[in-house]
Amino acid sequence: MDLLPKCDANYVPLTPITFLKRANDVYANRTSVIYEGTRFTWSQTYERCCRLADSLRSLKVGKNDVVSVLAPNIPALYEMHFAVPMAGAVLIAINRRLDAKNIATILSHSGAKVFFVDYQFVELASEALSFLDGAAPSILACIDDIDTPTGVRFGQLEYEQLVQRGNPGYTGELVQDEWDPIALNYTSGTTSAPKGVVYSHRGAYLSTLSQILGWEMGNAPVYLWSLPVFHCNGWTFTWGVAARGGTNVCLRNTTAKDMYHNIAEHAVTHMCCAPVVFNVLLEAKPHERREITSPVEILTGGAPPPASLLPKIECLGFHVTHCYGLTETAGPALVCEWQKKWNKLPQQDQAKLKARQGISLLTLSDVDIKDLDTMASVPRDGETMGEIVLRGSSIMKGYFNDPEATSKVFRNGWFATGDIGVFHPDGYLEIKDRSKDVIISGGENISSVELESVLYRHPRVLEAAVVAMPHPKWGESPCAFISVKKNYNGDTNDIVKESEIIAYCKKNLPRFMVPKRVEFMAELPRTSTGKIHKFQLRALAQNFVVNENLPGKIITVPIQLPASSQANTQVQG
Repeated sequence: MDLLPKCDANYVPLTPITFLKRANDVYANRTSVIYEGTRFTWSQTYERCCRLADSLRSLKVGKNDVVSVLAPNIPALYEMHFAVPMAGAVLIAINRRLDAKNIATILSHSGAKVFFVDYQFVELASEALSFLDGAAPSILACIDDIDTPTGVRFGQLEYEQLVQRGNPGYTGELVQDEWDPIALNYTSGTTSAPKGVVYSHRGAYLSTLSQILGWEMGNAPVYLWSLPVFHCNGWTFTWGVAARGGTNVCLRNTTAKDMYHNIAEHAVTHMCCAPVVFNVLLEAKPHERREITSPVEILTGGAPPPASLLPKIECLGFHVTHCYGLTETAGPALVCEWQKKWNKLPQQDQAKLKARQGISLLTLSDVDIKDLDTMASVPRDGETMGEIVLRGSSIMKGYFNDPEATSKVFRNGWFATGDIGVFHPDGYLEIKDRSKDVIISGGENISSVELESVLYRHPRVLEAAVVAMPHPKWGESPCAFISVKKNYNGDTNDIVKESEIIAYCKKNLPRFMVPKRVEFMAELPRTSTGKIHKFQLRALAQNFVVNENLPGKIITVPIQLPASSQANTQVQG
């Protein structure tokens, strides 16, 4: 049979920009953005994005030029996710928790032409520019507070002035190729220099559909921005909330008080976060809490959530869904899709199931666990470990200007995640560790994630991380780093001893998995994206040596963590 002739109307490039245009057409009078005393409707947000895109074009920003922004979760950062690609440019939302040198590296490596800076980060941005000399962006602009302008300026331009001077009738540049870049996201660079992850319009569009379908996000959600927007473009919910005609509740500071207040004040229905935010909510002081009268859906990822924490957070009024992804997958790629038959199980068994990483999202082509040496798939027995590999259009195009690093992670048509996991007989995937975090003790593979999950069940443990330490007989043995829960006065209720933790582990783990050392810290160090910084902890553990003449006796070489690696008390997810 002869094929019908090609019809150009059937070949429209996929781009998430269309979600904003649709929101303007269908949900024009719905509230799009809430930020303190400011509210916009979708028609207003659409007009502001059109105006900003036109102003960017008047500044000679064109196809594939890079526009960078350093800002908290405020309306301006949200609007740029549409306005910048509408101008044909590529957006970088810079991790605001990076230091000046890392920010300078990103600006230089990306060749950013425009640099928007929130008034709160002017000093940090100025320091970053001091490292660049002639490689600095040519256009500098300040983002001021909408409600209470501060008068702080950075460069010659100001965000609100750019918005107001733009043409409201400008509808944006047409996307000619859906594989064109829409955003550039830099990895946190915990073991090497940050790498620029390139997202395409097609990938961003498909990722967005994956998230709202996989999470079963209904119409008109009220979404709290507890997840940093700089993190994989807010796991693509920057575009997804527009697709569902929802309301974005923006937060400058992600504290327990601000989260509880906004949840109660605006009837929040959805939020995303890393598991560390669970502790922020659970450890909130009485005066910071507000009653949650209707369930709040939480999508969590970034690290496996300890099963022991899930019942506690759900008792507060949150319903948790676990997902898994990386910067290279534009956020979540797998989701632990809940099955009704599991509702009949005991709560403890439900928590264990909910902590698994789950199944692939709909727009991901395939997921597997393989032996990378042979590329053979592992048995689905819940025990045999291998590396998690993925493929699909929603995965990054590659690392910007780094073909060598790109070729290393793409193997035989698969993206190799670097995460070690198992497949259960029911088809659900569970992470056991990062490949570099598996502890091999006397030939036995020890999953640090599994050991950590046991430690989290101890009633006094707030945070736990396990890494390898040298052992003269077994090669490696587990070393646990722990922070303990505090009372509302900020003091520990009582002293928790190393012997108590080790005895607890002996009751709940095989003997070879029991930590040989337990280190207590006020706070565990974190990466710029809020994950526990195991790179720092591994460096510490290398200085802990078991004395062969005194079995069980540890000789410690003191080492001080650098100030920059200490955990930030204001957790951003």
